[in-house]
Amino acid sequence: MPVGIETLKELRTITDMNFDVHIMANNNEFFIEEMIKIGVQQITFHIESSTHIDRHIQLIRKNGIKAGVALNPATSLSVLDYVLPECDTVLLMLINPGFATDKNEQKVSYATQKVKDLSKLIQTRQLNTNIEVDGRVSLESIPDLVSAGADILVAGSTSLFLKGHSLGENKKMVEKAIEEGLSGEVK
Repeated sequence: MPVGIETLKELRTITDMNFDVHIMANNNEFFIEEMIKIGVQQITFHIESSTHIDRHIQLIRKNGIKAGVALNPATSLSVLDYVLPECDTVLLMLINPGFATDKNEQKVSYATQKVKDLSKLIQTRQLNTNIEVDGRVSLESIPDLVSAGADILVAGSTSLFLKGHSLGENKKMVEKAIEEGLSGEVK
């Protein structure tokens, strides 16, 4: 959920929950330093908006925080060639950032294939990097994404917060979709 620095600071004073922060900004270093001060557990930033990817990963990790990089839909996995071993998570955007509220913006057609390709790359290199997906993670797409190798799902209005059902009902439907993906019962 989009929140600002001050909101995160306030939330940190009332909970010890893990904070997994996805920075969507151009000044990554500023926001990384602010998140370190707040005491978050994972920081993910976009490769496309970073001129010093390795520096940002090192800054995050030296503070005992998990590091992740995010890729826009059309960004090739080849940008991970040298930094993948340093990443705890790779976040694959399935729609273009900033267009989540545009219901005409569709998940990219190659989303599942990109998850499969990243999963194969991680396995080939014998890494433990998590694959996170964000953007139109729907009840319909969850089984395929999980089957392809997604470990973390950013649930939104097409799954966990689907209108017409309670949060509890939606949670059960999401869990069922995940089980379908894990069991190989993908339709």
